[in-house]
Amino acid sequence: MAQNFRRYHLNAVGVSAADIPDAANFPTGYHTIISIRMANVTSNMIMAKAYINNGTDDISLIVDAPIPAGSSLELIDGGSKIVVTDADRLYVQSDTAASIDVTVSIVQEISE
Repeated sequence: MAQNFRRYHLNAVGVSAADIPDAANFPTGYHTIISIRMANVTSNMIMAKAYINNGTDDISLIVDAPIPAGSSLELIDGGSKIVVTDADRLYVQSDTAASIDVTVSIVQEISE
């Protein structure tokens, strides 16, 4: 069975929560998030957060994580994964305007 790998990018995320992928829900079915990388593109330390909204609740992945100037934070490492469905939305946010570039990698349409 072929795997459908997808990546999504957002530039200059700031104080307003930005959703991934591209202001839309994940496609129909089950998917696995295999990577979330947030890079601080400013010259100052920032605080970042990421969460999943399942249509009702916000489920925090990380809250107020410090990211030094010019550094990045990988939220999923060591082989960890997060399973999401088409009802879920992934959001990222910073305490500083236009401060984070985000890359998310997923495997689409995994079997139940």
